[in-house]
Amino acid sequence: MTSSELWTRATADRYDAEETETSSAVVLEPTLAFLAELAGDGRALEFAIGTGRVGVPLRERGVPVVGIELSEHMAAVLRRKIDEDTLPVVIGDMATTVVPGEFTLVYLVYNTITNLLTQDEQVECFRNAARHLAPGGRFVIELGVPPLRFLPPGQVAVPFDVSEQHLGVDTFDLVEQILVSHHFTRDGDDGRYRRDNSRHRYAWPAELDLMARIAGLDRERRVADWDGAPFTQDSAKHISVWRKPT
Repeated sequence: MTSSELWTRATADRYDAEETETSSAVVLEPTLAFLAELAGDGRALEFAIGTGRVGVPLRERGVPVVGIELSEHMAAVLRRKIDEDTLPVVIGDMATTVVPGEFTLVYLVYNTITNLLTQDEQVECFRNAARHLAPGGRFVIELGVPPLRFLPPGQVAVPFDVSEQHLGVDTFDLVEQILVSHHFTRDGDDGRYRRDNSRHRYAWPAELDLMARIAGLDRERRVADWDGAPFTQDSAKHISVWRKPT
């Protein structure tokens, strides 16, 4: 059993409403263009497809997409948008679940590899991606760079969002490489806040490169965003592409 925390029905039902900005056409277009180009004329497999924020519009763009999703509740929300024949989804964890066929693209977006809370499971995720890729196929991960340089001595918390509707703070266990995202979300007009939190295992870009090497994949490129901006020491996240040798 994966160490990923299981998304509940309540979380799944409100997920899309809380991700309206990241689901907008303006935000998604560079993501879809990037992924569609790598998929080419082949099929794409999305690990942790969730409610289909990326997978559904990528399928509508003409790329055949298959998904793996741990939470049946998240998959049920996706199923309201698109039928099983058009976009098949297998319930299971992204580190070990196998679906039929080969793919030119396997992708994992929005920091979701950190849902696997051990290094061993993250390595198995890379191996599972390689298992599904055709020779020459690519594995893509979108992941934030751990903001540890914002931690002065003795501090373990970094705010990542302060707005009218949401307060977000990450706390860090620097020994175990575990961060906990704390969310205080304003519900309705009564001024009350709902508190949620989730655990993640953060990883550095170089650590992911080593996982890829273990899985037999070669790094092809790393950029700072879906538009292809150069990745630098000041980048807050990276889009990394590894290729399966031919």
